[in-house]
Amino acid sequence: MKKALKRLLKKALWSASPQIARNWFGPYKQEFSIGIYVGESPLFLSPVAGAVNPVLTYESITDVPAGSVSDPFMCKFRGIWCMFFEVYNRLTGKGEIALATSSNALDWKYECIVLSEPYHISYPYVFEWLGEHYMVPESSRGSGVSLYRAAEFPFCWESVGPLFKGARYADTSVFLFRDLWWAITDGGESPLSPCLRLFFADKLEGPWSEHPKSPVTDDIHISRPGGRIVIMNDMPIRFAQDVTPINGRHLSAFWITALTCVHYEEIPARSGPVLEAGSELWNCDGMHHMDAHQLSDGTWIACVDGFRMHVHYTRKYLLASRLTPRI
Repeated sequence: MKKALKRLLKKALWSASPQIARNWFGPYKQEFSIGIYVGESPLFLSPVAGAVNPVLTYESITDVPAGSVSDPFMCKFRGIWCMFFEVYNRLTGKGEIALATSSNALDWKYECIVLSEPYHISYPYVFEWLGEHYMVPESSRGSGVSLYRAAEFPFCWESVGPLFKGARYADTSVFLFRDLWWAITDGGESPLSPCLRLFFADKLEGPWSEHPKSPVTDDIHISRPGGRIVIMNDMPIRFAQDVTPINGRHLSAFWITALTCVHYEEIPARSGPVLEAGSELWNCDGMHHMDAHQLSDGTWIACVDGFRMHVHYTRKYLLASRLTPRI
C-alpha cells in the first residue's frame, strides 16, 4: 500500500513539474549516460572530435522520469541514424526502450519510449534482415528471449514470439554467420554469476539448439555480453562486460576463431580492455557496452555507455573493489 501511494505521489509530482520531480527523486545510484566514439577499428576507439559527450543523459528523457540511459544500439534508416537504448523509469522501477534520432550520429534528438512491458527490458539489440527490422531486448525477468519486429519502424514494435525459453537469459546478442543464426547470452542463475551460453538455428525464428560446447565460460569477468557482435576478416568479435565488483567496470573483446555446430574457440582480441573508466564525469567509474558500425570510408563509429556512481553508493563500491581481485 505504501509503495502504491508513493508511486502515485511520484507520478503526480512528475506531471506537475518534471524539474522539481527530478530534484526530489535525487540521483540514481549508478547513473549511465551515452557517448559516441570513433576509430580505425572497433577494438581501438576514442571520443570523436566535434561531439560533446555524453550525447544522451537521463536529463534528455522527456516523457518519463529517467534515472539512467544505457545499452545503446544504432542502425541507419533512410539516411537517419536511429538509436535504441534502455531508460530506467523512476516511476515504475523498470527498464523501457527509448528512441533517439540523428542525421550525423553526433547530435541526437530524443523521441520517446517505443517499447515497454510489465517487466524490466533493456539491451535492445536491433538489426535488419530481409527488409525487416528486428529487436531482441533483454527480458530476463520475462523468463526467455523474445523477438520483436517493427510494425512501423522505428516507433512501433510487435512481439514475434520467444526464440527460446529459460529461467534467465540476459543481454542476448544475435548474429548471422556462415548461413547459420547464432545467439550468445548470459544464462547464469543471477546477474552476479554470469555464464556465457551459445545457441544456433537455421532460421531466425528457430527452432534454436544449444551448442554442445555451451556454456562457453563462467568466468564472471567475461561471461556477460556487452554489445553487438562485429564480423571482421570473416571472424566474429564478441564484447564482454565485467560484472564485478560492480556491473560495467570495463569492456573486453574476443576473436571467435572457431564457430561451427560442434566447435567453439576464442582468444582475446587485445591485451587490455576495449573500454574502461574515463577522465570525464559521465564515464569516470566505468564503461560496459559498445555498438560499432563501419562507415563507407572504412572507419568505425560506435555508441557506447559509461557511468558515474553517486555518494550514497560509493562506499559499497570501494569496499568491493578492495575485496575483489582485478585482472
